[in-house]
Amino acid sequence: MAFKRGDILLGFLPPFHSFGLSGNIVLPLAGGVRVVHHADPTDAAGLVRKIAAYKPTLLLTTPTFFSYILNAAAGKPADLASLRIVVTGAEKCPDALFARAKEITPHAVLSEGYGITECSPVVSVGRHDNLRPGTIGQPLDGVEVLVVDPDSMQPLQAGQRGLLLVHGDTVFPRLSPPRRPQPLSRARRQTLVRHRRSRPRRRGRLHPFCRTPQTLPQGGRRNDLAPALEEPLASAYPPGDKGPQVAVEGIETPTGRRIVLFTTVDLKLAEANALLAQAGFRGIMRLDDVRRMDVLPLLGTGKNRLQNPPRQNPGGSDSVLTLSFGPSS
Repeated sequence: MAFKRGDILLGFLPPFHSFGLSGNIVLPLAGGVRVVHHADPTDAAGLVRKIAAYKPTLLLTTPTFFSYILNAAAGKPADLASLRIVVTGAEKCPDALFARAKEITPHAVLSEGYGITECSPVVSVGRHDNLRPGTIGQPLDGVEVLVVDPDSMQPLQAGQRGLLLVHGDTVFPRLSPPRRPQPLSRARRQTLVRHRRSRPRRRGRLHPFCRTPQTLPQGGRRNDLAPALEEPLASAYPPGDKGPQVAVEGIETPTGRRIVLFTTVDLKLAEANALLAQAGFRGIMRLDDVRRMDVLPLLGTGKNRLQNPPRQNPGGSDSVLTLSFGPSS
């Protein structure tokens, strides 16, 4: 990430979250980076004041928390002038936030990464000199990834959605076999090696979609269409001073699926589904209900919804961590 000797990190993410633990505590200790701590990640006004006072250059944050900071600094963008690199993770960074950051912090590089606790926790991150908004960058050195069809486990071409296989020393031992998984060791092995040896700007980037395939699971589990349906609504109604304005959740019930939009704005069901239709969602990819709320609850990590944990791909000794992603060239 091209850290410099004089860099200062503003650490405010909760240490009980793997992103906060590794980024705000382990990174400064291991890398010798100076750090300024702040106890409350929801205290946007206090964070802006601390940035203005201590002039940190590095910020590791979630999109939700960063949107709070930008909103609090809207009338005084000079308070954020010291920021040089901002890395977001833990949830997808919406396009509206990239535009907002460019407006208020034009000199800061906004990068998006992806990771989970079971991968220690970073899988990939956008390099500051090779960024493309809407992607989560390139895998870390020593981490191999491959997007495959969830049923056949065959590699997919660029632009297709599938499962992301992650292999490397950073994957927790109980989740990764000692030898390279079969899908990584056969058809695409040479391609992966070539990607790793080529110049960073030529390396493939990953497009995040959702953590599990977009199906309708059984037994009252969360409906996996929810994160896909939420994205265009969140773009139309981005987070404000009081937090997110929309959240989509769904489950499969004995009588069928049920996908509900929870929102703090006055939005009718027909209007919400019309927005989804404009974004290209058709057929079953629609909302069943809209619930008006005064405020949407947040997790301590800044996420506005609970997400399914990663699942294991069945396959005996060749099981690896699998997530739903799409590759890009």
